[in-house]
Amino acid sequence: MAKSLPPFGPEGDRPFSNRRTRAFGTLPIRTVIPNALTVLALCAGLTAIRFALEGRFEASVVAIIVASVFDALDGRVARFLKGTSRFGAELDSLTDFVNFGVAPVIVLYLWSLSAIGGIGWIAVLGYAVCCALRLARFNVALEDPDKPAWSANYFVGVPAPAGALLVMLPLYLDFIGFSALRALPLLVAVLCFFVAFLMVSRVPTFSGKRMSLRIDREMVLPILVLVGIVAAVVMNYPWHAFTAIALGYLAVMPVSIFRHRFHKMRSASVAEPISDDLPID
Repeated sequence: MAKSLPPFGPEGDRPFSNRRTRAFGTLPIRTVIPNALTVLALCAGLTAIRFALEGRFEASVVAIIVASVFDALDGRVARFLKGTSRFGAELDSLTDFVNFGVAPVIVLYLWSLSAIGGIGWIAVLGYAVCCALRLARFNVALEDPDKPAWSANYFVGVPAPAGALLVMLPLYLDFIGFSALRALPLLVAVLCFFVAFLMVSRVPTFSGKRMSLRIDREMVLPILVLVGIVAAVVMNYPWHAFTAIALGYLAVMPVSIFRHRFHKMRSASVAEPISDDLPID
């Protein structure tokens, strides 16, 4: 007579209970909060496309800016709460492609680029594809164990959020009052190609991830006052402020290239072995 399986395991557990526990287990809330911020960023980016379809271009740009704020928060919140995960990293990358690789150029296409038909759409596709390639290269670079420590201060190429900031420059200028740019879709297309090139290029740009600057105590109050003034300018003259930020970012790029070369040369000189051995004939 065949022996029936016991209802309980050798230690009192039901068969397959571990598998069921893994399937219906719980997760700490700290792993959900960063992903929730990422989903909010995705919703903001998709809403920007809806606003553009309705002709509300200022609201579209505001929605993309809101998406960039959520994008800046989710990673920092994840590290602060120790809730980083591979799932969150993949979700963040896909969200960045939608928010900064698709939404900005769709807004530009509906605003101006559609006037030149196929050329305008080629500019949209070129920018979106370059943004996807840039994000893929960034994800692969994170797994490189041989990178020097100082390289964390730089991005390779313009990051996707900064690319979105730059490619929307004609919209900022239009909101200020330079409405003639809307009638120059070829110029807008050239800007799309230029920013797309910057994203896939090897141009080093400051990342700001490891800023270790220290300030004197006497400078704390003046800096806080300056922050308040900047915030007031952004709230009262937002498009002037974002125009200045975009142009300032382009102006700082030569400085980042120079600093990167300096660090690279210094790192190479330190790593180069010095031998006192005489050559043997």
